Amino acid sequence: MMANVDWGLLGEATIDTLLMSGFSMLFVLLIGLPVGILLFLMSPGQIMEQPLAYRLLSFVVNVMRSVPFLILLIVLIPFSRMIVGTALGVRGAIPPLVASAAPLFARLVEVVLRGLDPGVSEACRAMGASSRQTILWALLPEATTGILGAIVVVSIALVDYSAMSGVIGGGGLGDLAVRFGYQRYQADVMLVTVIILVVIVQVIQVLGDRWVARLSRR
Repeated sequence: MMANVDWGLLGEATIDTLLMSGFSMLFVLLIGLPVGILLFLMSPGQIMEQPLAYRLLSFVVNVMRSVPFLILLIVLIPFSRMIVGTALGVRGAIPPLVASAAPLFARLVEVVLRGLDPGVSEACRAMGASSRQTILWALLPEATTGILGAIVVVSIALVDYSAMSGVIGGGGLGDLAVRFGYQRYQADVMLVTVIILVVIVQVIQVLGDRWVARLSRR
């Protein structure tokens, strides 16, 4: 029934997908979290209000979010080659994955911070706390569960994006599905790759929900 499935190759593709998604999420955190915090702090009525800078940064984030991922994959091929030396495989897929997911995560972080009680920032101001102290000691601890929820959402999006990167030889399960499932009409390979992707997404969602619930109870 699964005569066309090369389980060894499938295992390698699964590991590649996890590596792509994991390393991309790391860079998304390093880029998206500071950008999201800046978007919040520079927005009207906040402690570092800068309307012009906010509009400019918000415009850049919106533009990056508006570009479909498949188009971004193609557009960033020269950039990927310049940064990591190749536009193929796991390394080549990471730059466009980060470029696509970091703006999404930044916007989610901004939304989470906007949902906090305004009294938190006001209390910090009244006690003479600096902007840095307000962020590190008050805002981020209060927003922890919301930010973790955003990480779960973006992690799942990265798994989806990593599968799409297979269209241009990005490696992983998406590449396997395109080369064998689609181009060679091997339906069993396509079915198995889809099942594995669904399982990965479900595991991320379940573990993420439990993590968020545990922190919420604290």
